[in-house]
Amino acid sequence: MSTEPVPIGDHAAEEPSFIRRRPVRIIIYSGLAVFFLLMVVWPLITQLRDPDFQKHIEQHRVMVGMSKQQVLQAWGGPQTINTSFTKDGLRREEWIFEDWESAAVVKHRYLYFEEGVLIGGWYEGPGERRVAEMPPDKPHPKLSR
Repeated sequence: MSTEPVPIGDHAAEEPSFIRRRPVRIIIYSGLAVFFLLMVVWPLITQLRDPDFQKHIEQHRVMVGMSKQQVLQAWGGPQTINTSFTKDGLRREEWIFEDWESAAVVKHRYLYFEEGVLIGGWYEGPGERRVAEMPPDKPHPKLSR
């Protein structure tokens, strides 16, 4: 009797799927490694080149890790500051900056601080601010001059 396995059908002759091929996997893993390095290592290198954020302040840019004073030097004061506390007692602040492009279009920039250190932010693009229309059948307050 023979002890060799006998292939059933054409399964033994099939090539592995595209994603399971070694060169494809090497390319995918290399791409993920480069992406990881850019996302993690690049900000660290940027901070090492400007540890006190003076170049960022001169260029009116903010970066995670800045103090409130450094952000004030870079961007000036916000229009609104919302303060809250976490259940652990940490002070959190949300700073909202408004950039008016015209009388109807405003952009918002949001920065988030925890214990006086910038931890993140985001930017909201142009949104048109519309005046609420008063119903014509109700009396309107008159402006006194």
